[in-house]
Amino acid sequence: MSTERDDQEMTHQEHAQLITKLPKASGWIQQHVYLYQGNWLVSETILGVMLMQKHFKHRSSDIFLTAFMKSGTTWLRSLMFSILNRSQFDFSKHPLLHQGPHGVFPPFDSYVFKDYPMTNMDVIPSPRLFATHIAHSLFPSAMTNPSSGCKFVYVCRDPKDVFVSKFHFSKELRPKTLPPISFDQAFELFCEGVSEYGPYWDHVLGFWRASLESPNNILFLKYEEIKKEPEVHVKKLADFMGVPISAEEHENGIVEEIVKLCSFEHMKNLEVNKTGIQRFDHGREIENRHFFRQGLVGDWKRHLTKEMGERIDRITQEKFKGSGLTLGVNRE
Repeated sequence: MSTERDDQEMTHQEHAQLITKLPKASGWIQQHVYLYQGNWLVSETILGVMLMQKHFKHRSSDIFLTAFMKSGTTWLRSLMFSILNRSQFDFSKHPLLHQGPHGVFPPFDSYVFKDYPMTNMDVIPSPRLFATHIAHSLFPSAMTNPSSGCKFVYVCRDPKDVFVSKFHFSKELRPKTLPPISFDQAFELFCEGVSEYGPYWDHVLGFWRASLESPNNILFLKYEEIKKEPEVHVKKLADFMGVPISAEEHENGIVEEIVKLCSFEHMKNLEVNKTGIQRFDHGREIENRHFFRQGLVGDWKRHLTKEMGERIDRITQEKFKGSGLTLGVNRE
């Protein structure tokens, strides 16, 4: 009789065989990305997806923070962790002050690779918080079906800002042994949909359409709207996560405390986020400062030509046509 470890080892073997047959293209962070079930992913992510699809045991109380890369997950990590654990920690001694967002709210992929077999996730108390860039279409239907109880918070962002932020982030992570990827090359690849977790527009639309069908299970947010009204969205997140802000908490200023603690400026200037290092799956290390570049709305204007901005807008309008979703187009 096969054991759980045997079954997962078989998935590793299947991945090793599959990766040699998949279409591939130039990657931004690694040399190649591979087309797996309609998504461009690096090899390790494909393995993580396969392990999730075949072996992950979800709980009805699981909460996933999901987004395309560089759409605001670092900030949302901080907000969601603070909201969920607001009664446990003194704000003056909060874990975020010493561990950073990725320290208290690790990527789902890291759990998958760390737990071999994936049993250590069983000891995480409910509700479990997981952050991931995995597209909606890659999750098993057993998890995305409303009856599963799993909840997904999805945050999207103007694709022009996403592109600029992702380019700078990828440039820092790309191994020095590989030739650098130019801004113009990355722009062409982005417009063609070829980048880690891309195509961008398919990623956003997948969760947008699912949110219309299952609004109780998927909370669809826009980065720009959260920046404009953070207090409103803290209360919205608390309601969605099943831990609503009480009238007493509101009167005592808990919402303002959370917003202040998790603000981009405050988090960026913490020592842990200036000098700290996060260690991820497969031994990868990323300096925390790379997660805090600008966080601005409209930063693309300093980097893209007018023609570049218009091209992304045209693609966005074409891709989103008829969906009811508007995002980042015609912003002055």
